[in-house]
Amino acid sequence: MTTLTRDPAHASPAGRPHDGRGSRPTGFRLGGPAWLVWRQHRAAFWTVIALTLVGVVVMIHQRGQMTDYLAAHDASGAKGGMPGEFEKYADRVFTVGSCLGYLPVLAGVFLGAPLIAGDLESGTAKLVTSQSVGRLRWLTVKLAVPAALLALCTALLTTAFSWWWSPVKGRSASLSWTSFFDVTGVIPVAYVLLTFAVGAAVGMLLRRTLASMVVTLGIVVAIGFVWDECWRSLGNVRSISTDQGVGPGAVRPELPAQAEQQGQGTYFLTGTGDRLDWTTCLDTSENAQDHASCLDSRHVIGWSIDYLPASQMQTMQWLGAGIMLAVTAAVVAFVLIRGRTRLL
Repeated sequence: MTTLTRDPAHASPAGRPHDGRGSRPTGFRLGGPAWLVWRQHRAAFWTVIALTLVGVVVMIHQRGQMTDYLAAHDASGAKGGMPGEFEKYADRVFTVGSCLGYLPVLAGVFLGAPLIAGDLESGTAKLVTSQSVGRLRWLTVKLAVPAALLALCTALLTTAFSWWWSPVKGRSASLSWTSFFDVTGVIPVAYVLLTFAVGAAVGMLLRRTLASMVVTLGIVVAIGFVWDECWRSLGNVRSISTDQGVGPGAVRPELPAQAEQQGQGTYFLTGTGDRLDWTTCLDTSENAQDHASCLDSRHVIGWSIDYLPASQMQTMQWLGAGIMLAVTAAVVAFVLIRGRTRLL
């Protein structure tokens, strides 16, 4: 076994082979390919760990300040005077939540794409796999070590953020559950692992670090666009309606707390249970009598609104995470199968 892949736990501090006498070092130590992967990417790994710790500490500190304010003042700032003070804390939560939304991009472009492409480009992959480490084992460890670190750090960051956000959830439009659907719960971990795996696959195929990073960026942006368009379909849309007419003074349905309205807006509800677009009879709206007659001719009896309740958030997140992890598993399987036969 060469010095690239030997287990440092079986070597003396001076680099001489262990002679079997005396005590061996105790405690957890990486060995073999895992040690090599850590050594290769230790700068990136330590950067990720440091940024995670800093982020967690900052969020804990900010939450302490925010809860102290909420304990002394009403959320609107009406108590005790300092107008707009609550918005300052709300803006901080929203800004940090928006920044956490870039974690999948960073994981895919800066960790996933160069992971295998860098070794193929520099010849390290050929050197390592020509020793006692097989291609499948090397690829498995190469993916597993950074993936485990990413999952752990992402979980820590999003758990700290969820704890910070929980006291003010829904207190303003910018703090609604739909604003932070992607950065709380299990979604962030699954999302980060997906983009990381995609980046690794792109790197293996293109074999050039810079090209892999550029292509991965485009793919991750496309994934984000599709996800933003589709994630609401994971929920069960509900409707709320009234049957007291739609004329002047008629009360429109009131959505439950923190619910998000869906569709084009408010619909007209007919006596048969059908729904009409709100533009129905719009051409007669200038004359109140003609407008009312038009609606009566269509048997309109009230309003109807579609919405997603906040109570479905966790269910939707688990379903979305399951889909992402299934795609991730498929991508990883592709990397391992192709890499085992056509890596070099």
